[in-house]
Amino acid sequence: MNKPLGTPLSPHATRVMLLGAGELGKEVLIALQRLGVETIAVDRYADAPGQQVAHHARTLVMSDPGALRALIRAENPDLVVPEIEAIATPTLEALEAEGAVRVIPTARAARLTMDREGIRRLAAETLGLPTSPYKFCDSQAELQAAIDGAEGRPGIGYPCIVKPVMSSSGKGQSKLDGPGDVAKAWDTAMAGGRVSKGRVIVEGFIDFDYEITLLTVRALAPQSGRVETQFCQPIGHVQVSGDYVESWQPHPMTHAALARAQEIAKAVTDDLGRAADGRPEGLGLFGVELFVKGDEVWFSEVSPRPHDTGMVTMVTQWQNEFELHARAILGLPVDTGLKSPGASAVIYGGVDGTGVVFDGVAEALAVPNSELRLFGKPESFVKRRMGVALVHDADVEHARVQAKLAASKVRPRLP
Repeated sequence: MNKPLGTPLSPHATRVMLLGAGELGKEVLIALQRLGVETIAVDRYADAPGQQVAHHARTLVMSDPGALRALIRAENPDLVVPEIEAIATPTLEALEAEGAVRVIPTARAARLTMDREGIRRLAAETLGLPTSPYKFCDSQAELQAAIDGAEGRPGIGYPCIVKPVMSSSGKGQSKLDGPGDVAKAWDTAMAGGRVSKGRVIVEGFIDFDYEITLLTVRALAPQSGRVETQFCQPIGHVQVSGDYVESWQPHPMTHAALARAQEIAKAVTDDLGRAADGRPEGLGLFGVELFVKGDEVWFSEVSPRPHDTGMVTMVTQWQNEFELHARAILGLPVDTGLKSPGASAVIYGGVDGTGVVFDGVAEALAVPNSELRLFGKPESFVKRRMGVALVHDADVEHARVQAKLAASKVRPRLP
């Protein structure tokens, strides 16, 4: 942005609308407010975490094109920041083309990354980046044929991974070890998709050593005013059924693997941030997921926004991923420097119900160098993320142990 930052709730306010107001959006909103930005939090349900801290809260089905257009026109924000995938992205593209709003990083990036098909085809087929073998399928029969092969063409084979083309936090994802898993995997994908499309991706299994998230920031250089790319230290993480359960930073890598990871991350984020039709280049933080084996690196996925595994940066970096995103989208300088090694561990709901209470908070915070973030979600599910424990320590492995210990002390329950 080239204009001065205004005062919230005044005629000269800088107004930013977040489409999606979960725990990640909440932290972005807080970071924006610390810079004097007036914030509008939009989510599909009332009292979402971000809505509890924003200047304005709006409840809306964001995949409804008419409703989304009407809201953006009525609020007239300076920036629209998509924080989830289930959004009517063609509406964002149309509004951006009309000059009605600036979408972060761009409306095209929001469209391409809203489902796995757009971003996978961009990475593998347009940019030529290394990925796992994959096919897209519209039925269980097509899925079976894609795995088995047909008409002399080799199949994906077993083991393999099946995911809905649109989902988040591992929902609808399955690992298949043999033909007996196909029907269940199809049903799981259909039930777990964010928007039911009846379409899945099946990916060949890569025998990787580890996977990382490489937080990649496109921001304006303070001296030249040009877009430059900066990288945070790599974040290691553990996922169960595609859902993050712990992360740590930094994750050790060979020099060659890190260089290749940064090369891949820059290639995909440069493309997603590309200016078009005279509109500004896309700015902000991207969460690039990569598989690594030795010095080899494969692209997995990218989110044009803060990443759940990046919550660890709240104790490891001088500017966490949310502050980096807020600064970058406002055209301000960023610092990706590491403050301390550290780790995060998820706190699950454990129960189904509304208005849960949390026992064990004092015990958790008694763990040395620990912090907690309880998200304030109005409804709990057994496997819903309700909070995260964070620990900084000079020894990253000790931080991992301590973060899991702190998380285990917090016990959500029905009142």
